[in-house]
Amino acid sequence: MRYPLIAAASAAILSAAGMAVAQHQGHHGHKGHGAATADTRVLVNMPPELVDHTLANMRDHLLTLQEINEALARGKNDKAAATAEQRLGMTSLRLHGAHEVAKYMPEGMQQAGTAMHRAASRFAIEAQNSDVTGDLKPALAVLSEVMNACVACHAGYRFK
Repeated sequence: MRYPLIAAASAAILSAAGMAVAQHQGHHGHKGHGAATADTRVLVNMPPELVDHTLANMRDHLLTLQEINEALARGKNDKAAATAEQRLGMTSLRLHGAHEVAKYMPEGMQQAGTAMHRAASRFAIEAQNSDVTGDLKPALAVLSEVMNACVACHAGYRFK
């Protein structure tokens, strides 16, 4: 039962990531001679204070990804793991007030968020494992999943 849900979430994320590439190309004039494309992302209506809260969390997520990359570049995989779990992983959900915000999110947006948080927790484990194995590739692969979830969500949804 768990695997079909994971497969469905992965398919949704990959589909949205494809939309992100298409939108990115459209924003940079790759579809023609600078022709503008319509914003086809789903509009998410939330109370303004929750929009502000959610956007602040997303900015912190971006900062966290930068801090993770910096820690990895310095060989501080344990710091990257701790940062990921505390600020992006499943541990962070209470900190972000995810329960309050989730009730306003469309199901696909919720799935992308959950996929991101779960992948961040898996990254934390893989980053710790890399200190033992010496192989950072599994951690980087999962970090890519974290970022794919972010890209998919931003490509598919927008706030008013």
